[in-house]
Amino acid sequence: MSQLDWYLTANLKARHLRLILAVNDFGNLSEVASNSFITVSAVSKALSEIESALGVKLFERTVNGLRPTAYGECVVRHARVLLSGLGRVAEEIKALQTGQAGKVHIGALPSLIPTIMPKALVRLKQQSPHANVSIFEGPMTTLLQELRRGELDLVVGRLPNQSAMVGLQGKVLMYSQVRLVTGPNHPLVGKKTLRWKDLQDFPWVLPPPGSLLREPIESTFARNGMSMPLNYIETLSAHLSRAYIQSEDAIALYTIDIQYPYAEVSPIHVLPLDPGFVRSPLGAAWRADKPLVPSAMLMLSCLEEVSPLLLSTEAEHSAGLVDTEVR
Repeated sequence: MSQLDWYLTANLKARHLRLILAVNDFGNLSEVASNSFITVSAVSKALSEIESALGVKLFERTVNGLRPTAYGECVVRHARVLLSGLGRVAEEIKALQTGQAGKVHIGALPSLIPTIMPKALVRLKQQSPHANVSIFEGPMTTLLQELRRGELDLVVGRLPNQSAMVGLQGKVLMYSQVRLVTGPNHPLVGKKTLRWKDLQDFPWVLPPPGSLLREPIESTFARNGMSMPLNYIETLSAHLSRAYIQSEDAIALYTIDIQYPYAEVSPIHVLPLDPGFVRSPLGAAWRADKPLVPSAMLMLSCLEEVSPLLLSTEAEHSAGLVDTEVR
């Protein structure tokens, strides 16, 4: 057995991992010492001993402080996963001692926080009152990173393509339909016959360049003989889009999937024109190499149960509009 293998398997301690993370996060030995209630020399000595045992340099000095080397980035990444795992062990032991069902850490897109998540949480608590949940919201890219680091058990959002799901498992909860929408008082509301050229002179709410829906809508404009709008705003916020079209004669792309919780305040009208593309499905993702804890499995089951119940009445309305005359 090499010195590296021996040190990693027999002598590396959790306190060493916490020190490495602190140095990485603060980038300054003085701050690490201050927050750890030890001297700078003690921090420096401990870091030197770890680097000597590993046989590699973990951090290098720069004008902006300590920066991890390629070896340091590797150790930091795995240290986060290991310490997160130890934290979950403590949580599960405490849960077993108190007769609770354990704790699950879930990441969700902001748009799902007021929609699918409350229904699933109510169902979870009905079935297991002592199953506790910590919920974090953020963009899917960030949530998937935290999932891979072991900081989350489950992520609920729009499932990415297969290349971004390497090492992960996913389950589709519902498929989404993208439609063109306006506010209820828009001049186009009530028109039985609608052509794409009728949309040309109105303001638009567009997805930003580089987003998943930008290229499809640009292609749709070109295919129907339309130039890109000159009067527009760009956002990925469904809440902002929906609020904006209430007071502006704008047209927006809107994903019809689950019931909007404030529909009576921000009603929408679905135009009888189909852009011809769909968004990635709503689903749940978890690590393939890490079995779901019982509470996470129960949460996944609850998400599956409530998803069909949340299909939007707007989706039903939009489906009915498909038969309207469209050119």
